[in-house]
This record gives sequence, structure tokens and C-alpha cells, in this order.
Amino acid sequence: MNYILSPSILSADFKHLEKDILEVKEAGAQYLHVDVMDGKFVPSISFGMPVIKSIRSASDIVFDVHLMIEEPIRYIKEFAESGADIITIHLEACEDVKATIDKIHSFGLKAGLSIKPKTEVEALIPYLDQVDMILMMSVEPGFGGQKYIEESTGRIEKVRAMLKERNLSTDLEVDGGINVDNVDNVLKAGVNVVVAGSAIFGGNIKEKTRKFMEKLEAYNE
Repeated sequence: MNYILSPSILSADFKHLEKDILEVKEAGAQYLHVDVMDGKFVPSISFGMPVIKSIRSASDIVFDVHLMIEEPIRYIKEFAESGADIITIHLEACEDVKATIDKIHSFGLKAGLSIKPKTEVEALIPYLDQVDMILMMSVEPGFGGQKYIEESTGRIEKVRAMLKERNLSTDLEVDGGINVDNVDNVLKAGVNVVVAGSAIFGGNIKEKTRKFMEKLEAYNE
């Protein structure tokens, strides 16, 4: 299993977005987490296709696009054409989850499925063998800088057990309140893709990214 860092540009400095992207890539990050919010599924509004398209030429880093929008099936084609490599949707935001997953795969992209902290993990069961990644939210989606919800650790363990029972090597990602002090807890629980935003951007980005990478690389050995 590969252990992967996915820094979230929601916490980056948009005046120097290309610079920030290059710094996390040079320090070892394999993915770039791109949070798209519509102001309806979540209270906040972030950015959309034009921003993704404009930064696509900055790096060949994997774009891990997290759609926190209602009925994302409407925009899969546009996000694919903008440069997404992975598109993650929310189970709670889709009328037809399977059709949305299929639409993502139809563009040759990896599909992820996410749930909010209060959604029962069992809701994922019908889709476990259909997606490439499960994203566990460890804060309420919509805003950066929140504190990790401790109950998330047990939920992560449960999902990893569900995947193992089905002999699935699906990636398990966590997003929300992750820092170098608690990342070991989620890695031990079964996560292999780690999203970090405010814990990386601001200050010495390369140094902060390297500290995360040291943690992840210990699990890759």
C-alpha cells in the first residue's frame, strides 16, 4: 500500500499559488487536494473549474479534486476537462451515487466517495467495490482549520476492516484537522492518503511537508 500526502490548497496563499504548489511537490507530496464548495451542500464557497484549469500547467502533481457540491454529476465532464485526476463526490450530495461514480470512470479518472462525520459508515457498503478511494471527513466539511473529531479514528478503523473483509485494496483518505502530532493515529487506523491544509501552508511549506513525508515514509518501509 502506498502512503500519500495530499496538501489542501484551501489553506494556500492564492497570491503565490503556483509557488506553493511547486514547494509541496518538491518536498515530496504526491497529490494536491482541491476543495470545491458550492455554498449549498456546505456553507462556504471556494473555487471551481477556472482555477483548476489555470493551475494545471503549474505541475504534473496528481489533482485530488474533492467536490462538496450538490448533484456533482452535472459537472464531472467540466472537472475532467479542467485537469482533475481523481474526483471525489459526497454520498450525501448525490441522488444516484452509482451513476455519478460511473460518469467519473467514463472519463478515465479515479473515483472517490466521501461521507460526513455523522453519516453511518455502513452507508458506504454498496459502493466499496465501485470506487478507487474512500474519503473520511474528520471535521464537518466546509471550512479549513477545524479540530480533528476524535471519534473519526474508530470510523476509519471500521471502514478499513470493511475493505479488508472484501479483499479490496481501495485507498482510504482522511481530511480534517490532521497535523504531524496526530497523523500517526489515522495511519495506524488504516488511512493511506492524508489531507493536510493549515498544517502545511503558511510558514516554511517545504519543511512542514517534509515532516509529514517522514511520517508517511515510515509506513512505506
